[in-house]
Amino acid sequence: MMAQPDSDLEEDALKEDLKFYFMNPCEKYRARRQIPWKLGLQILKIVMVTTQLILFGLSNQLVVSFKEENTIAFKHLFLKGYSGVDEDDYSCSVYTQQDVYDSILFAINQYCQLKNISLGTLGYEQDEDDVSGLQICKQQYKKGTMLPSNATLNIDIAIETDCIHLEPQMLATKRSGDLKMINSSFFNFEFYRLIQVEISFQLKGIDLQTIHARELPDCYAFQNTITFNNRAHSGKIKIYFDSDADIQECKDWHISGSIVQKNTQYILVFDGFVIVSCFASLILCTRSIILALKLQKRFVNFFLEKYKRHVCHADRLEFINGWYVLVIISDVMTIIGSIMKMEIKAKNLTSYDVCSILLGTSTLFVWVGVIRYLGYFQTYNVLILTMQASLPKVLRFCCCAGMIYLGYTFCGWIVLGPYHEKFEDLNTVAECLFSLVNGDDMFATFAQIQQKSTLVWLFSRLYLYSFISLFIYMILSLFIALITDSYDTIKKYQQNGFPVTDLHEFLKECSSTDYSKEPQASMPFICCCRRRGSDDNLILIN
Repeated sequence: MMAQPDSDLEEDALKEDLKFYFMNPCEKYRARRQIPWKLGLQILKIVMVTTQLILFGLSNQLVVSFKEENTIAFKHLFLKGYSGVDEDDYSCSVYTQQDVYDSILFAINQYCQLKNISLGTLGYEQDEDDVSGLQICKQQYKKGTMLPSNATLNIDIAIETDCIHLEPQMLATKRSGDLKMINSSFFNFEFYRLIQVEISFQLKGIDLQTIHARELPDCYAFQNTITFNNRAHSGKIKIYFDSDADIQECKDWHISGSIVQKNTQYILVFDGFVIVSCFASLILCTRSIILALKLQKRFVNFFLEKYKRHVCHADRLEFINGWYVLVIISDVMTIIGSIMKMEIKAKNLTSYDVCSILLGTSTLFVWVGVIRYLGYFQTYNVLILTMQASLPKVLRFCCCAGMIYLGYTFCGWIVLGPYHEKFEDLNTVAECLFSLVNGDDMFATFAQIQQKSTLVWLFSRLYLYSFISLFIYMILSLFIALITDSYDTIKKYQQNGFPVTDLHEFLKECSSTDYSKEPQASMPFICCCRRRGSDDNLILIN
């Protein structure tokens, strides 16, 4: 027999590699006894990453609850007459001059006797053995005259800021029922030119509830600010309370008993295993992408050399497995998030928010990646194919619908903003309209419009009715129709066959008899992954 030409051997080898590349993990095992390491590693990683996220979430929940409860406690401690419920975006309000003086004096006195009245583990912020104290600043316009009865105004709008610093020791000696006894010149407010008064102070606290969860305690620095806002000069001064909690490393701590330390060490070891598994997954997926690109290059060069034409863009994309890219991104985020989590657990780092974003997003990607393995079954693959087919049309449709949506957003904000609380700012308007598209809170949106202007009230009816009719009955229906059309197209393709490309034709020429004659795997779970011969004509999807 004559020896086969080198070109035929090269073609056969290429066809065999292509056929093997587009097999699922179970088929690869039956064909060449190649153990599906990536599949097993992904399953293990799902369990480990989800467990890690739950443990971090429970720990983060303690941090959030401690911050929120301290903020509520601060409002009750330092705000006179606080009812326990905030008024819109501010905590409370005052309407007389004496109420302003009383509220400021109340906050100062409460700060002075904090250790005697507080139920929490709080203390004053100290800087080089000195208590940092309490700072009060006032902003006001420069001197002028105002006579509302004569409608005359003479004022310099330049803003001047004046501050005083009060320490607890000094306040203890000057405790009085009158602010002017503390500083008569500073607390002599001229309210017609007063813009705001700001009281700021720092407190330290220790979160002991983490010990019950077998974790090391956290030390906190609370930067508290009480703002008396008089910018509107409307006769109503809004009082805002803002508390920024900064988690700091405890300088000197000792906890009797070894349970907390051992539990921390176990979690750190577990996080180390998560990093190792993600690093192994990262190496395997990167290696697969590199080998796929090399195989793509072989196929493109062979096709150009034999058939004298270039491979289409769609066939080139078949070699780039998007799932592997998703896994790589997930692994990188998990590794970085796990390192940050270990540092937080060891109390060397306090970036809870960044760590939460990294671990949360990586876990989302890990679970989304499970769809890849469901896609090996024709029944479950319909979702992936429908999403892929409808995505371009849906994006183009959303761009057009977004223009109309933005138009309604700007129109509602400028016209209905003064008369409806849901249209006061652009962000609230966008959220309100999105709720209306989903059929939420319709009656309340209609009913809450103020009837101070008949023209605006009539415009609001025309505005809301037209928006709801346009988006719910037309745009939303067309949006669903686009996805339904893609689903019907995929169902027809599965029944009658998908459009055949050069790559599909090339793979059809490859005989699979060499693989089908291999003895079947002894592992029973692989039988569920077996594919019928009729499925070979299904579209290749990465």
